[in-house]
Amino acid sequence: MTIDVWLSVLLFAIATTGTPGPNNAMMAASGANFGYWRSIPHVLGIVMGVALQALLVAGGLGAVFVTFPWVQTTLKVIGSLYLLYLAWKIGTAGDTTIATASRAQPMTFGAAVLFQFVNPKAWMMTITLIGSFSLAGDLFWPSVLGIVALFSVVGFHCISLWAGFGTLMGRLLSSGAARTRFNYAMGLLTAACLIFIW
Repeated sequence: MTIDVWLSVLLFAIATTGTPGPNNAMMAASGANFGYWRSIPHVLGIVMGVALQALLVAGGLGAVFVTFPWVQTTLKVIGSLYLLYLAWKIGTAGDTTIATASRAQPMTFGAAVLFQFVNPKAWMMTITLIGSFSLAGDLFWPSVLGIVALFSVVGFHCISLWAGFGTLMGRLLSSGAARTRFNYAMGLLTAACLIFIW
């Protein structure tokens, strides 16, 4: 693979994992409510879920969506409903100081992995990643492994920035009312991702 391809993957990874979407809105809320370190399993779950999804797309799952479009539509509906549920949970979290957040739990690693399979933005990213940047023939799997590895490293850092932003916001929001408003805004932002999904 040429340096141009690697740079293209790098820019694609920054553009897709660094911009607002369901994962990043939830990461900002998680950072604000639970702190950066308690949000790391959620970050790693997103990265692993997207990597597994990309490998499945490379293995032929993307062709299923082409052959049976209803499968993709079904996943989009399920993902949208689950996203609305998560948005409601975030928006109604209320005053979550670190003391009360210690009793609550951030999204687990496993739940974050599984969420990627009903996250329409994740499907768009992985189908585009594999379809646009993988090489043909004998170089297919080496190129897939390389681009998935680079995408995962960049994704970890971009998603971590959202968790860090949320953590900073959580520290700045000293009053319970301010935290409640922040959670409400993050819930609305998470729900608003449906506009881009549909």
